[in-house]
Amino acid sequence: MKHHCIELKKTGQFSNFFLDYLDGKADLRPFYNHAPKIESFHNAIKEKRFSEAHRQVLVESLQNQYADISLFEEEEAQIQKLAFSNTFTVTTGHQLNLYSGPLYFIYKIVSTIRLAEELKKAYPDYDFVPIYWMATEDHDFDEINYFKLDGKKYQWHSDQTGAVGNFELDKSFREFEKTVPFAADVFKEVYRNAKTLKEAVLNYVHELFGKKGLLVVDAQVPALKGLFRQVMFEDIFSHTPHKEAVLKTESLESLGYSGQIFPREINFFYMDHGIRERIEQHGDEFVVLNSELRFSKSEIEELIEAHPERFSPNVVLRPLYQETILPNLAYLGGPAEVVYWLQLKGVFDHFSVHFPVLLPRNFALVLEPLIVQKMEQLGWSEKDLFQDFDAWKKEFVASQASVNFELKEEKECLSDIFDKKGQEAERLEKSLGESFEAAKVRALKILDHMGKKVRKAEERRLEVQIKRAEDIFDYIKPGGSPQERVVNVMQFLLADPEFIEKLYPVFDPLDFCMNVIEA
Repeated sequence: MKHHCIELKKTGQFSNFFLDYLDGKADLRPFYNHAPKIESFHNAIKEKRFSEAHRQVLVESLQNQYADISLFEEEEAQIQKLAFSNTFTVTTGHQLNLYSGPLYFIYKIVSTIRLAEELKKAYPDYDFVPIYWMATEDHDFDEINYFKLDGKKYQWHSDQTGAVGNFELDKSFREFEKTVPFAADVFKEVYRNAKTLKEAVLNYVHELFGKKGLLVVDAQVPALKGLFRQVMFEDIFSHTPHKEAVLKTESLESLGYSGQIFPREINFFYMDHGIRERIEQHGDEFVVLNSELRFSKSEIEELIEAHPERFSPNVVLRPLYQETILPNLAYLGGPAEVVYWLQLKGVFDHFSVHFPVLLPRNFALVLEPLIVQKMEQLGWSEKDLFQDFDAWKKEFVASQASVNFELKEEKECLSDIFDKKGQEAERLEKSLGESFEAAKVRALKILDHMGKKVRKAEERRLEVQIKRAEDIFDYIKPGGSPQERVVNVMQFLLADPEFIEKLYPVFDPLDFCMNVIEA
């Protein structure tokens, strides 16, 4: 696919916080270990410490997870490699969006696979396994229960509660399924055969990316959670992660950067069948919000020992959990994700856990042929796609106008006449000066009004060109949000089954730009 790279800062879509991180601004250097460069992985590899015991638990968990799936050879090989000390992972994570949700979910995974490939070229003595961290423990169902295609929202309504990964694909889902008969075969197949949401997501990610060697991690496993017990104890009883995260957040805020996440004294949810709710300490008791559950200190201690899987980390501790159970070197995320990790550097340091290289996923805007044609008709380049529509429209109409509707010279001339005559009349009678001034204001308003009328007439004359521009902007920012955050992959996959495959040569995980792709 033909593509063009646009500097991120020229798109107007990214915060200064994110851009400053990518630029290596000195003020942010204390908040991470390694700059987002291929050279950084030399030290990252040397510094990563991951025990053989943890490797064994990880490999066994993955084998159990994939037990009922017919694996591709590439996936089997990756699981085997993870048993060896010279194998590392690079990871991205995302919610369990229905039918893969917005495009950037696909971009995240392709970026991660590409990073593993580039690292193997740069460091051939090591192996690098791309990982998709499946957010099975998330409870924000309203954020994931839909996808958008061709401007229409397709949504599954369910009364189920708790961790969304455990949601059953029940009668309500089967009714929803009937509303999307056009779905790509890969999605039809996995959702038809899956019993739960996480089973469906695991299977479609396997089908779409398994041959590229991507592995999925569902960390909602007692054996993996058991590796995180120390953090559970310290967070719930000593609140150390809260203290460390607050210190880093305050340091960032003192530099003018806003925090992206908000640490709590206790950063775990209690999770069981149909429930995932925050834990709070009320006096000597530990209370599970929105439930009748209350525990004493000793009861919580016993639960952590016996059932660590019932403690689900929030956004403050999920990154630490990831780095505890994976031999991980890098995390790839969106702009907000990358910078919120910087708030957590103190938490990682406290627990002596390696802080990974933080990289942005690849960003992309896909243009269909009709949009490219409209751009050519307007004489637009790819850079013009990121301008403000109202500003473009104002400048375009002014440049193409057959009549000068700004009336700048006329207003200056009229103003001079009123000022001159007002001064003369004021010598005769003081109040006449005020009358001329008031008349000038009214006359200028009339000219303004007439200028707007002429402008509207010019806009009607240029209606075809303006409509082309509106169509382009509606396409690239549907509903006012960037395409990749709204549109589902099926918009392109149904027309071109090789669409995802064609992204691999386009995406460079270490070239931070907006890829404008002509589909």
